[in-house]
Amino acid sequence: MEKVGKAIVKLRIPILILSVLLLIPAGIGYVKTKVNYDILYYLPGDIDTMKGQDILMDEFNKGAYATVVVKGMDAKGIEKIEDKIENVEHVTDIISYNSMVGAEVPTEIIPSKYRSYFENQESGCTMFMIFFDDTTSSDGTMAAIQELRNIADGQCFISGMSAVVTDTKNITQQETIAYVVIAVVLTSIVLALFMDSFLVPVFFMLSIGMAIVYNLGSNVIMGEVSFLTKALAAVLQLGVTMDYSIFLWHSYKEQKSEYPDDHNKAMAVAIGNTITSVVGSSITTVAGFIALCFMTFTLGLDLGIVMAKGVVIGVIGCVTILPSMILTFDRALEKTMHKEIMPAKFDKLANFVVNHAWLPIIVFLVLLFPAIYGYNHTNVYYNLTDTFPESTACSQANKILEENFDMNSVYMILADTNMTAKDATKMLDELENVEGVSFALGYNSLAGTTIPDELIPDDLKDMLKGNKHQMIAIGSDYKLASDEINNQISTIDAIAKKYDQNSMVIGEAPCTKDLITITDKDFKTVSAVSIVAIFIIIFCVFKSVSLPIILVAAIEFAIFINMGLPYYLGTTLPFIASVVIGTIQLGATVDYAILMTTRYKKERNEGAGKKEAIATALSTSIPSIIVSALGFFAATFGVGAYSSVDMVASLCKLMSRGAIISMFVVIFVLPSFFVVFDKVIRYTSIGFGQKDKKEKAKNVAYASTDTYSK
Repeated sequence: MEKVGKAIVKLRIPILILSVLLLIPAGIGYVKTKVNYDILYYLPGDIDTMKGQDILMDEFNKGAYATVVVKGMDAKGIEKIEDKIENVEHVTDIISYNSMVGAEVPTEIIPSKYRSYFENQESGCTMFMIFFDDTTSSDGTMAAIQELRNIADGQCFISGMSAVVTDTKNITQQETIAYVVIAVVLTSIVLALFMDSFLVPVFFMLSIGMAIVYNLGSNVIMGEVSFLTKALAAVLQLGVTMDYSIFLWHSYKEQKSEYPDDHNKAMAVAIGNTITSVVGSSITTVAGFIALCFMTFTLGLDLGIVMAKGVVIGVIGCVTILPSMILTFDRALEKTMHKEIMPAKFDKLANFVVNHAWLPIIVFLVLLFPAIYGYNHTNVYYNLTDTFPESTACSQANKILEENFDMNSVYMILADTNMTAKDATKMLDELENVEGVSFALGYNSLAGTTIPDELIPDDLKDMLKGNKHQMIAIGSDYKLASDEINNQISTIDAIAKKYDQNSMVIGEAPCTKDLITITDKDFKTVSAVSIVAIFIIIFCVFKSVSLPIILVAAIEFAIFINMGLPYYLGTTLPFIASVVIGTIQLGATVDYAILMTTRYKKERNEGAGKKEAIATALSTSIPSIIVSALGFFAATFGVGAYSSVDMVASLCKLMSRGAIISMFVVIFVLPSFFVVFDKVIRYTSIGFGQKDKKEKAKNVAYASTDTYSK
């Protein structure tokens, strides 16, 4: 590897020039990468709810829909609003009281219940549904939502997934740059305090920043990424790859003492050492992100690929761009050197932990079961509106819809268009009698009643009946993602299938129900895959059966505490947090454990006794573990505190807290495990404590010889 280091040192100026030039295509790629703001888009395409969306688009030319509530307008004002809405680009249809009855139908023959579906005369609110000719998260639909809000500002409220997606885009676009700035500033402060140069954090941030730009720019090959991936990728990449830069810097300083007159030689050796160590370390982090790719909910695939790619690019940048910068500005770095705040070793703390190993073991046993219980009982939410502040437009619309129409959501049934009028009417009657259903509205709600078929507007017929399917709208009193609405959807689906075995229940509420089922399975899959993958990596690195169990158990204990705390704090987490945090924390912080274990093995192989080897490993590892954990904490904590999108904020808070918890577990619990299981480790590991074993063998042989001679 030293040859590679020499080549990098020799080509440092061309490397710097090339790294700057590569920012141009990377920047273009970043701008051209589309962002998907619709979380439900990542559900598997083979489920009925997603197939139904395609049918809605292909047969009815309707890709998205929304519920609109207009407040404080008279009949003439409502008519004007409807005319304006119909003229908004990408709006295809409106289902309202006016559109249902038409101008030719005498109001006295219209059942009063239909008016109550759409009008609340006491509050002066009118409701209607609108359909768009494009998908939920398309630019056209989001632009239409924004225009609709502007038509009657303060009086027009829009609910539904397209409204949620539009607010997601507006908020994240405003905040994403701030996420990066906050992460960089706080991380730089930590590095400036705990490193021995005020200038070195600048070069760390520049080299890592370039790697981040390359990673985000290369996302163009994926076509598009989710808004969550875009919001978190830079912060996560900064947090998980910063260790590599710290290792290079420490290695360079160490080699400079060996080659004080030849800094180029020192850097070449440092690069070789860094490649050897960092590649092994980064594999566990990559494995953690790759585990996300096994999710059926393909948001995990999106985030996993981007972050795994980011770690690889970060490693390459660490051993090429950063050393080139350091050598180019070596004199400036030396002028900004200062005394390190943190000692190089923590001998007193290490000796205390090793000599009182029973204390951390007791704490571990006391906390283990409450942590597991909290981990398994932490509440999560799936209603995407809950991720935004109450002041957000979509949240206000949902509140007004519930207050004035006792309704929280609207979803649909796609059934056979050739169903007999008798069956269709009977089905509608059954649907309306389901508990929590505020209305069930289809073509046969009017046809076959007191309204003659010839008086039903043609537009309404075309809107509700296609060549193969007819559309029935269901209004629900229940909130999205609640047990009540999920049970209601199951009942609705059973009724629909009684009349048409191929019917489908589609919309935001059914999709959210599928999301709950799918992500619950994904959580188990991702956890298992990440644990097995990292177990295998540790097994291969240390050639040990016991060490993978001990190291993974220690970090899993930290994960249980981190994910169990929300239960005891009364905090509800977004569903995605429960799926991905454990994997990210395991992959990103198991390196702390591997660092200490590597030194423990080295000391044991050199003949050190059990406690001496563990104390030395702990004492020398603590500074690196603290800086690494605080860096990860700084990169994510500020974003968690700042973000108004709870999905982003919760993930960052959990990652920042997880880094600190893992740090304490590795410093206190892991060495205590080593003290207790040292003998087991030695006898279940290849090449562990070999020198110590040989010395004992020699002593036994010597004692036998001495006894024989006597």
